Amino acid sequence: MSVLDEKDLKKLEALNNPHVIRLVNEYVEIMRPSKVYVITDEQEDIDFVRQHAIDLGEEAKLKMKGHTIHYDSYYDQGRDKNNTKTLITPDMKMSKKINTMDREQGLKEILGIMEGIMEGKEMVVRFFALGPTNSRFTLCALQLTDSWYVAHSEDILYRKGYEQFKKLNGSDEFFLFVHSAGKLDGNVTSKESIEKGRRIYMDLKGNCVLTMNNQYAGNSLGLKKLALRLAIYKSNHEDWLTEHMFIMGLHPEGKNRVTYCTGAYPSACGKTSTAMVPGQSIVGDDIAYLRIVGGEVRAVNIESGVFGIIQDVNPIDDPVIYETLTTPRELIFSNILINDGKPYWLGMGKDLPTSGTNHSGPNWKLGDKDEAGKDINYCHPNARYTIRISELENADPNLNNPEGVKIEGVFYGGRDSDTNVPVLESLSWEHGIFIGATIESETTAATIGEAGVRKSSPMANMDFLVVPLSLYYENHRKFGNAAKHCPKVFATNYFLKENGKFTNEKVDKKVWLMWAEGRMHNEYDAIKTPVGYLPEYEDLKDLFKQIFNKNYSREDYITQFSLRVKKLLEKLDRMEDMYKDEQDIPQFFWDILHAQRKELQEMKMKHRTDRVSPFEL
Repeated sequence: MSVLDEKDLKKLEALNNPHVIRLVNEYVEIMRPSKVYVITDEQEDIDFVRQHAIDLGEEAKLKMKGHTIHYDSYYDQGRDKNNTKTLITPDMKMSKKINTMDREQGLKEILGIMEGIMEGKEMVVRFFALGPTNSRFTLCALQLTDSWYVAHSEDILYRKGYEQFKKLNGSDEFFLFVHSAGKLDGNVTSKESIEKGRRIYMDLKGNCVLTMNNQYAGNSLGLKKLALRLAIYKSNHEDWLTEHMFIMGLHPEGKNRVTYCTGAYPSACGKTSTAMVPGQSIVGDDIAYLRIVGGEVRAVNIESGVFGIIQDVNPIDDPVIYETLTTPRELIFSNILINDGKPYWLGMGKDLPTSGTNHSGPNWKLGDKDEAGKDINYCHPNARYTIRISELENADPNLNNPEGVKIEGVFYGGRDSDTNVPVLESLSWEHGIFIGATIESETTAATIGEAGVRKSSPMANMDFLVVPLSLYYENHRKFGNAAKHCPKVFATNYFLKENGKFTNEKVDKKVWLMWAEGRMHNEYDAIKTPVGYLPEYEDLKDLFKQIFNKNYSREDYITQFSLRVKKLLEKLDRMEDMYKDEQDIPQFFWDILHAQRKELQEMKMKHRTDRVSPFEL
C-alpha cells in the first residue's frame, strides 16, 4: 500500500493479524484515499486525530478550553431509517418491520458507491474496544473512515482497542466499520451526494457495516447504533443479550448499598432523565451487553462516553450535564448555535443570540428560511454533545470494571397518557418480557405528524433488531431462566394524565425507582393484580416524605394506581393484532396475554366499573 508510510505500515504489521491487513488493503484499493494513517493507543496518535480534525476544518475551537464545534450537513441531521438496511441471504429470517435487502444486491450497490469515494482525501484506521478492556464482555472493532470528526468522536465515546487487537492472536473475531463522508461542500457532505448515495448497510454475515455519504454520528459512527445491530445478531445466536439500555446504580437514602439496574425506554420517554436522577450513579446511558457470570446477570456499558441530545439541557432539569457542558474539558458540540465563540442551544435556560453560525451555515440570522421556505431555527432539535462519562460527577466507579455490575432490576418505560400506572413489578421474568414486548409510546408535538398517536416499540429496540422477534423473545426467556439470581422487572410510566394534566411531577420518578429498589431487596409488600404488583399506599407515602418531605395523599394514589381496565383491555387487543402477523412468537407470550385479558374481564364484571381502585384489590 503506497499510501501508507513505513511507520504506519509497521503499526499494522505489529498486530500480527492478516485479516486486518487484508481488509485495509481491500478497501484502500476500492476507495482510493491519497494517504492512510494508522492510529494506536498512544496518546501522541490520539492527540493527532483531534488536532487534524481541527486543522481540516471538520471541527473548530471554541473560547472555552477543550470545546469544539462540528456541523453535519443541513440535510443529514438524524438517522436515515429508509436507507439503513440489513443485508440478508434467502435463508435468513427477519421480522417484517426490519428494513432488509438482498445481500448480494446490496453489496454490489454499495461497493459501486464506494468506488473512488476517498480520492483526494485521507483515510484513518482506528482500533476500539466495545466494552471495558480485558473483559469477557468486550468485542473488538476496526474502523476505516475519512472523517476525522468521526475518529475524534470515537476517542471520546469508546475505549482504546489497538492493544486488544493484539490479543486476538490473528483471529477475525472483530467487527468492521467502513465509512466515508463522501463529497463535501466546504466541510459538510454535499446535498447531491446525500440524495444520490447516502447508504447505511449492515452485512451480518460479514460482521461489518458499510456507511457512505453521511456525517451525522448516528449514521457515520459505526460503533454506535450500527454496531448495536451486529451485536444483537451475534448475541442472539449465542447465549447473551445486547440491549438498548442504560445501566445505573440506585443509592437508597440511609442504606449502605448500591443496587444496579438496566432500563429500556423509547425516545422522549424518560431514559436519560431516569439514568440521571439526582443522587444516583451512571454506568451507561445507551447500550448494554449482558452475560450470566457465576449465576448472576452482569452488564457492561460498551461505551465510555455520551452522545446526547442537547435540547432542554439546563441547570434546573439537568444540573449535572449542564455543569459538564459549561466548564473546561474535551467535548464536541454538534449542530448548535455559535456566537462569538460561545455555544448556545434550545432550552438552555437563557436568551439566545439572533445571529451566528449554526447548522445552516456561518451567517445565520433569526428569520432566515431554507430553500423549502421553512424557518431555520437557532439550532437543530437533534443537536448533540459528545463527552466522556468519566467527566460527569455522578459517574459510577464501576464504569470500567471488566466484570461489569450485577443487575438486580430491569425497567421498561413508555409514554402513555391514559392506561398504565406510574410503576409496577412484573409477575415473573416471562411477564417482564411481555411488558417489554408491549411497550407503546405516544408521539409528542416535537415529532413530525400528529401528537398523541401510539406507536409500538418492543423492548425500545425495534429500530435496531436484526433477528426475528420470536428468536429475540425466546432468547430473553432462556437467558433469565438460566440465571440463579434473575433480575426483577418493572414498568414505569411518567406521563399518566387526568383531565389533561400530568398526575405526577417530573421528579416523582425518584420515588418510583426507590420503591422498585426496595422490592429488589424484598423490603416492601405489594398488591398482586393481573398486570403486575402495585405499590402499597403507605410505602409510597413514606418514600415521598423521606425523599421530598412531601405529603402524598390517598387521592393522588388512587388516581395514579387505579387499574384502567377498559384501557388495559384495549391495549391487549392492539398487541394481539400486532403480533398475530409475526411468525413463531413464543407460546408464553400468548399465554400471558390471554390470562391477563381473562382476569381483567373478570375484574370488570366483579367491580362493574372501568376503573378499579388499588384499595379494592
